Amino acid sequence: MTENVIPLFKDPQTEDTTLATAPVAALPEPVKPVRVWKRTGRAIVHAATHDRTKGAGRAVVRHGSYVIGGTRIVTRRAWDGRTGARYERLLRAAEATGNYEAAGEWEERLHRFREQRHKRRMDLLMAPEKLVKGAAYGAGSSLGALIAIGIALAIANKDASDVFTPLMALIELIRLLVTLVTILWGPLVAIGPWLALAGVWLAGRHRGAAPQWALPANARSDDAGAPITPSVVVTALRDLGVAPLRKAIKEMGDAGAAMLGPIRIAGCGVEVDVTLPSGVSTQEVQSRRRKLAENLARHEHEVFITLPTAARTVRLWIADSGALDEPIGPSPLVTDETMTADYTKGKAPWGQDLRGDAATLSLFQRHLLITGLSNQGKTAALRSLALWLALDRSVEFRVADLKGAGDWAMWDGMATVLIQGPTDEHVIEATQMLEGGVREMERRLQAPPGTAFPLLCLIVDEAQVAFMCPAVSKGKDKRPYGGSKATSRYFMAARKIHNQGRAVNVILWQGTQDPTDQNLPKLVREGAHTRASLALGTESQARMALGDKAVDGGAAPHLLRPGLDKGTVVIASDGIKIPAGQASITVRTHYIDTDTATAIAERAKALRDGITTLNAVDQSEERDALADIYSVLGDTARTLTADVLKRLSALSENTYGTWTPGDLKRVLEGAGAEPYKSDGRMVVGRERVARALANRPDEGSASAHA
Repeated sequence: MTENVIPLFKDPQTEDTTLATAPVAALPEPVKPVRVWKRTGRAIVHAATHDRTKGAGRAVVRHGSYVIGGTRIVTRRAWDGRTGARYERLLRAAEATGNYEAAGEWEERLHRFREQRHKRRMDLLMAPEKLVKGAAYGAGSSLGALIAIGIALAIANKDASDVFTPLMALIELIRLLVTLVTILWGPLVAIGPWLALAGVWLAGRHRGAAPQWALPANARSDDAGAPITPSVVVTALRDLGVAPLRKAIKEMGDAGAAMLGPIRIAGCGVEVDVTLPSGVSTQEVQSRRRKLAENLARHEHEVFITLPTAARTVRLWIADSGALDEPIGPSPLVTDETMTADYTKGKAPWGQDLRGDAATLSLFQRHLLITGLSNQGKTAALRSLALWLALDRSVEFRVADLKGAGDWAMWDGMATVLIQGPTDEHVIEATQMLEGGVREMERRLQAPPGTAFPLLCLIVDEAQVAFMCPAVSKGKDKRPYGGSKATSRYFMAARKIHNQGRAVNVILWQGTQDPTDQNLPKLVREGAHTRASLALGTESQARMALGDKAVDGGAAPHLLRPGLDKGTVVIASDGIKIPAGQASITVRTHYIDTDTATAIAERAKALRDGITTLNAVDQSEERDALADIYSVLGDTARTLTADVLKRLSALSENTYGTWTPGDLKRVLEGAGAEPYKSDGRMVVGRERVARALANRPDEGSASAHA
């Protein structure tokens, strides 16, 4: 049997080995000072940047600013009330703005104030003597009255001691008042400074003396657009970056308030006239529109700068923040189904101006041009005017839509000519439509004086397609349809209508896109009486669209926001009411979609008898060849046959462009006015042609295709 022997004593060797191999407990690593500082720094930063800490800091700054600002305000009020500082400030401000009449008036008021103050001070010097005399008289009178009352009481009560009863009552009242003042004086002295502090705090809070960042989130105005006050406008002008303006505002005693006229509510914004000090031009302010808008806490498109009639004055219209992004109401053409139009006396409802007033446009004898970038609402704006005009049943329309997307399809059955498409063939037809308008204009011009004519309205949408068309006519002279030369057929037809059409109620409306000198020649754009522009890319395009005068006067279609300001047009025309002194006006036009436009067009068609619309100009029209020959001869007795052929080709390219001398001879011989030789060259005699016209029967007129 094996027994386990338990040693009572440990073997020293084993003990040493055990101790040597036993694990030693790890001692805690001492904390490094760098880590302590980092942790402490992070804690401090976290505490300092905590929302509660920020809120507390803003509260301290806010209420401290109220107290400091209120003290300054109350002190200034007291100083202004006791001295002539207020009059001196207004006097210097009037002098700085060059308003010497107002300066003289303020100087006169200052003089009267000083006289009255001197009189009050002289009265104060005499006040002690008067006060002593008055006190003596008052005390004696009061004492006598009290004794008299006491005597009356003594007689009534039959008690001699009642003589002094009223006097003792007065003494008792004085004692009570002294006791009351003694009791209240301590609390009043303790509360008085706090009441004064509350008063200046309230004054500072009422005037908003704290900085914007220290205000509560719901009271800050830097994000949503601050209310427009005189101080806001003056501050914005001061910080505009115009050194003479900043210096003049600093020198004005009223800090520039005298520059401002009344701030008037104008539609969805406010309007104020600013009289600039001497040495500051209106152009310096106009050229800094973006910075001025930002100083007013507005976007650039929410501030408009125009020039009224007063010299050295700019008119600021400042929109309520975000107001211009709100849509306007529907067009009266949509809401009033009984509406009719009168071309001669009526005005087309086109939209609303920035003041919220209805913008109506007279179309009477006015050529029209509207332009803008692509997809900005040009066609809809132009079509809305045409829809109103269509409600006058006497108006004849000839329409060429060189985009061909169906925007003018509702004119089928209402227009006598309707061309829709972007190809060169459509441009040729549109050109022939205008040339037909020229012939109608010339016929009307030759009518007896006093003859009245109904309106012939020629509309070409996307006219830039016509000006850029490379097609050339088939005649001998190969005249181009596009371009801006004297041989360009579309250009010359438009120019002729612009020159004389309005006199006989033949007007031309054109809509163009992204204008340049090539796709909108200068002579054509300057021939329009009403010029309107939607958003454009550059100032040079704005000058093309509206003219230098309008842009120099503040018109800025290039500052409209493409895509966001769709349908907003800047108009230069005498057919719309424009504020005095301005050269243009900005209008937010009513949008009428295609379906609604079709419904309005159906109402217009109901006012008319059935109209057959030609979808292309008849290029093989019958003409009176003999009458045309006579018309091109002019006053010359004899004209070379070659010249007659050229003139006939210019008169009607489609009819006479392919004529040869043999064709001309055949027509003249058939009428008995054959050509003959003169100096060895074939000529046409004017008298022969006139005699042939006079002798032929009415039904026997020679056709150009006979």
